[in-house]
Amino acid sequence: MNRRHFFTQAALGTAISAQAQNASPSAAEPTTLVITPPVVMAPRTDGVEIVWGISRHARGWVELKMAGEVKKVGGTEFGFSTQGEKALRVRLDGLKAGATFTYRTVTEAMGEPPAKEESAWREFRTLDTTAKETRFAVWNDTHVNNTTIAQLHEKTPAKVDFLLWNGDICNDWHKDETLVPTLLHPAGTDFTAQRPLAFVWGNHDLRGAYGYRLPNYVAAPTGRSYYAFRSGPVAFVCLNTGEDKADDHPTFKGRVACEPLRREQAEWMREHVLKTPELRDAPYRVVFCHIPLRWKVEDEVGREYDSFSRRSRELWHEALVAWGAQVVISGHMHETHWAEGTKEFPYAQLVGGGPKPEAATYMEAHADATQLQITMKNLAGEVVHQPVFKPLV
Repeated sequence: MNRRHFFTQAALGTAISAQAQNASPSAAEPTTLVITPPVVMAPRTDGVEIVWGISRHARGWVELKMAGEVKKVGGTEFGFSTQGEKALRVRLDGLKAGATFTYRTVTEAMGEPPAKEESAWREFRTLDTTAKETRFAVWNDTHVNNTTIAQLHEKTPAKVDFLLWNGDICNDWHKDETLVPTLLHPAGTDFTAQRPLAFVWGNHDLRGAYGYRLPNYVAAPTGRSYYAFRSGPVAFVCLNTGEDKADDHPTFKGRVACEPLRREQAEWMREHVLKTPELRDAPYRVVFCHIPLRWKVEDEVGREYDSFSRRSRELWHEALVAWGAQVVISGHMHETHWAEGTKEFPYAQLVGGGPKPEAATYMEAHADATQLQITMKNLAGEVVHQPVFKPLV
């Protein structure tokens, strides 16, 4: 598929009502205070982060049912209540691994007219490194194609330990008002009602005058755009491949600094991933990154953008091999691809589809003591690829 023609297609689909709600309210046209469902992000063994969109300056907190009482969670390390003008974020810590918790969000306006809104009671489940099995799902390259997103939401299994959104949720961030609905209420769906979200940055997620604000709304376990975690027998390393062109490319206008970020991740893998027992000794080892580290044809002569991230691979390859990475799961090219591991590149490469409904794919995976199976399907429910991996230990 020609990636240069997807932008007009990505704009098609059902309009997101939250985008209209997220516009600045006027005195004549007041909006509701809360404009998106609560989004459960950055699942960990000891908690999650809850993020929700608001229409104006407000404070908020999470009420968590624990041991027969309701615990109020919120506030900052600087002594302020949790506040914002576009969204609110509350991090929940110190929870039991592998347990289900009941919560709701409470939002209160900080100005006139007064308003207070409570969400329905909802549930989330923390990760468990000691579980005998794990299930997860993967999306990639949705590019605000609301028709595709709605179908992905409908068809992707709800009962998974997490949903990994593998980059390029947008085309660019040229308008500030698109950030909240695109990330927190995509296609008007309540997409984390049953499955918490783990987010991996794509190259388009860096683009546009307001791209630098995305970290305000994206939660990650450590606050960085790269991280690692374990769920059951599988260790996951989530990496940020950055842009698909050099940092000094004129189209970026000085907005990106991906080269030092790639070097930082290489050092982090050597010092953290290779030395942390629950990651180092996991039976299965999976890498998520938006731009593939391998591609069908690796001759980039005459190409305007990278089909695979040679810049990343040259820095990360040694650590990935030392770790024993079994598969790298990516997107970016808007066409599917499967490459077995080789002597030169022991890790396999699995690439998901594109934003148009006819090109879109999703993955559902299950790992237990005997195998890790990753099933890629198109929106018709047909299996596209189904690799199986045996445990390393």
